[in-house]
Amino acid sequence: MTETLVKILFMPSGRRGSFPRGTPVLDAARSLGVDIDSVCGGRGLCGRCRIECMSGNFPKHGLISDTHHLSPFSATEARFEDKKGALPERHRLSCHANLIDDVVIDVPPESQVHRQIIRKETEHRDIRLNTATRLHYVEVETATLEDPRGEAQLLLDALRRDWDLDGLAIEPNVLPGLQQSLIKGQQAVTVAVYNSRDIIGIWPGLFETAWGVAIDVGSTSVAAHLCDLGTGEVLGTASIMNPQIRFGEDLMSRVSYIMMHPEGAAEMTQVIRRALNELFVELSEGAQGSVDNILEITLVANPIMHHILLGIDPVNLGGAPFALTTTEALELRARDLDLAIHRGGRVYVLPCIAGHVGADSAGVILAERPEQDLAMTLVIDVGTNAEIVLGNSERMLVCSTPTGPAFEGAQISCGQRATVGAIERVRINRDTLEPRFKVIGSDLWSDEPGFEDTLGTVGVTGICGSGIIEAVAEMFLAGIISAEGVINGALTDQTPHIFPSGRTYSFKLHTAATDGGHSDIVVTQNDVRQIQLAKAALYAGIKLLQDHMGNTKIDRIRLAGAFGSHISLSHAMVLGLIPDCPLENVSSAGNAAGMGARIALLDRDSRNHIETIVRWAERIETAVETRFQEYFVDAMAFPHHSDPFTHLFTAVAPPVIRNAAEKSDSPRRRRGRARQ
Repeated sequence: MTETLVKILFMPSGRRGSFPRGTPVLDAARSLGVDIDSVCGGRGLCGRCRIECMSGNFPKHGLISDTHHLSPFSATEARFEDKKGALPERHRLSCHANLIDDVVIDVPPESQVHRQIIRKETEHRDIRLNTATRLHYVEVETATLEDPRGEAQLLLDALRRDWDLDGLAIEPNVLPGLQQSLIKGQQAVTVAVYNSRDIIGIWPGLFETAWGVAIDVGSTSVAAHLCDLGTGEVLGTASIMNPQIRFGEDLMSRVSYIMMHPEGAAEMTQVIRRALNELFVELSEGAQGSVDNILEITLVANPIMHHILLGIDPVNLGGAPFALTTTEALELRARDLDLAIHRGGRVYVLPCIAGHVGADSAGVILAERPEQDLAMTLVIDVGTNAEIVLGNSERMLVCSTPTGPAFEGAQISCGQRATVGAIERVRINRDTLEPRFKVIGSDLWSDEPGFEDTLGTVGVTGICGSGIIEAVAEMFLAGIISAEGVINGALTDQTPHIFPSGRTYSFKLHTAATDGGHSDIVVTQNDVRQIQLAKAALYAGIKLLQDHMGNTKIDRIRLAGAFGSHISLSHAMVLGLIPDCPLENVSSAGNAAGMGARIALLDRDSRNHIETIVRWAERIETAVETRFQEYFVDAMAFPHHSDPFTHLFTAVAPPVIRNAAEKSDSPRRRRGRARQ
């Protein structure tokens, strides 16, 4: 007798085939290579394999589909609904819905193993969910007198039988708990398998709470994202100040501390690891779970933070040739780094690129993918060092330049970190030279009614990185400072905001209340100079990459990190922080390094990709480039000594030109003329 075959079409993949009547939909899907998720191995426990049976005539495919073309609702599906709630209309568990007649089956995104996770933070990149750590539920045979196999072998055989997982190794820390897990689960357990190779955890019965954490360890702050490894959902985000700051504000000062105090390296390693463990507790409690649910970590960091976290002495990075101990990506056990997550948890550290171009830059590249476009893309991640990437699908160049901490508000007379009370936005009237500003913690501008009331007792406490950039750019546009960066002392007769300060002049943004306990907020000549030095170093690095690329045209600019997220992009270009480019092609990439860590966490294939790209990228060492100093000097001017900024000044009104002869006037010269 001929076996009756029925047709099935899976959407959105478009895969189709014919199968004997009574075949489970999940089996048909697996036979056709259709991407349907399942943790419980088709036992109707997890609900991950849910599908929707379409109803109607599909002439394009030559099929008529109906919900009655699947077997009636099963007792297993009824028990599932009792435990986890009713399934939506036309939805079934594919493991317990059998083929009766021709059907069209839609596999919703949440049921796809390799589904796309939409990145709302940026405009065009998705994440393919394909985690390195996966959960598998199995029912293990009971040991008998007749069967010499031990419980570990019975478990491995069950995984081979149900999941086609062969050649697995059980971690030594898992074995002690195997027997009790089998007893508690009545021979049913869930195991966590890392990279289809190592069994790193075991739980009795069905266990579905597997988490991972993507971490960006910066010199100033540490950010962490808790993700569900089953869905890709971000369950929580937390950040803290890097506690190593007490050893030095910037990276090189921390290296100097270690040089003078050799025991300091171990101490810095301990404090950053403790800080990470505190973040794990905070994130887990926020998600109403335990740190034991965290099975995997991915991590990015600049080279010095990378070495300190791993317990590697970073002193070699303090001077030429800036040799890293390792540039390779690393797979480590979390317990070997004293990281308090699940005892079998794994850590993947993205590769470094060069002496001062670290795993954070690899994360930025992974998030931005400049190698996938023909357009020439410039990606900049600004911190104490600026990591710069220039490239497209044909070639990629990377370098680092020492910008210093000025862009973070350090080394600025009234500078501070971006906290409540800090000036973050500045505008200066070109006619009256009157400034107005916005402060973190208030939605009002300083000249709007009620501004002081919104600040409460905090008041205006200083100016942060984004604020000093806008202040200097606005001063240049208003003609208060020259292209050479000199505050024009001749304007003291026009505005009380410009006043003598030693041999130079300063510009007052805010006058503090006499009884408020705060100081006036001013921009000094030295503040302007610090910004010039920082931006010139950044621009010189970009020019060197353009030289080596042999192409001066940049199609797109992306500014990464907290710096890129908060600064005004047009003001950054006014200063000459970045080259001339249509402003509509300049945008913020947000925390691209952290996003790269998240991509590496959720898509294990991306790890091979970034390791390949890092080997392909060409490193340019600015410290030995003969033209760096020349480019640096030219870039000291606003926006630049010789490079045209045509695109910028078609979108932004050019700066006011005031009496050039008075630009370099100083209080000392004026007093000398008065004596004559």
